[in-house]
This record gives sequence, C-alpha cells and structure tokens, in this order.
Amino acid sequence: MIEIRWHGRGGQGAKTAALLLADVGFSAGLFVQGFPEYGPERMGAPITAYNRLSKDEIRVHSNIYEPDMVVVVDETLLKTVDVAAGLKTGGKVLVNSSRDPAEVLAGFGALNGEVYAIDAVDIAVRTIGKPMPNSPLLSAAIRLSGIMGKDEAIAAMQGAFTEKFASKPEVVGGNMKAVSEAWSAVLKIN
Repeated sequence: MIEIRWHGRGGQGAKTAALLLADVGFSAGLFVQGFPEYGPERMGAPITAYNRLSKDEIRVHSNIYEPDMVVVVDETLLKTVDVAAGLKTGGKVLVNSSRDPAEVLAGFGALNGEVYAIDAVDIAVRTIGKPMPNSPLLSAAIRLSGIMGKDEAIAAMQGAFTEKFASKPEVVGGNMKAVSEAWSAVLKIN
C-alpha cells in the first residue's frame, strides 16, 4: 500500500488532486481512498488531503501519519507546517516550487527521504492558462509513487478529467498537456 499526504491551502486544488488520484487509481484496478481534512472552509486556510492506493483491500480508515510520500502544493507551508512529519524512511517529498533547490531544502530539517521539486504553477499557467498547480502535481505524484507507468497514467488521467469536467470539456486538453509535461519535469534536489 502507498500512502500519500497532500499539504495545501483552500482553493489551490489539493483536495481535488487527491480525489482525482483516487479516481485514477481506481480506474487502474487499485483499491483506493482519497479524502480531505480541513478546519473552517475558507480560501487560503491550510488543508490536508490523503490517499491510499493498494492492490489489496484497504482496511485502514484514518488520517495518514506515516506517509510514503508528501506533496506540498504551497511551499509557504514549509515555514509553518512540519510537512515531512512522520515521513517513512526513504519516503519522498514533492514540493511545488520555482525556487533554487538549496532554498527549498532549507525548509526541511533532518530528513530521511528524497526531496523533489516541480514548478507546477508555471506548467499550469502555460498549459491551462491559470495558476492551478494540482494537475501537474497529480502527474508528478503518480510518477514518483510508481503505481503505474506513464502510458497507463496518462490514459487514466484522461478518463478522470473527462468525467470530472464533463460540463466544461474545453478544459480537458489543457489539463492533459499539463500532466504530460509534468511527468518529465520533476527534479530530484537531494
């Protein structure tokens, strides 16, 4: 089983990305969970979302305290939230950032894992036309998790986006460009 914890702010798409990851995993035949946790619903407030993906039935129903991967949608949270808390040894942290890798690493103390960065906002602006980093981060998270290969992931994301955006199909193309570009744009920084 792979457990992923997402850290973001309300309105940035962390919850949507976690739910889409559950859809993508389910369409690939996995057992999945995708759920958010947040306090008062307001734009900009910190939120946490979670995913579990497994080839076997998932019998755990709680928040994720020892994730295999952490996805940080808003890097400003590195200053206020211990996003890597409980990260399993050898785990992965994916940070949405355009900053120099040394600056990103400065946001962490001792870490027994790997840190990756992607400028998901830049990819989203160029492909979708809006600074919504969730689609590029979804793609990067799937790649780093190793739950499926690129072709299977792209096909599963196409299906998930087509269903999610059935009432506005014009946004599917840009999102698919974003996920395709993001797949290879992830940079390991430690």
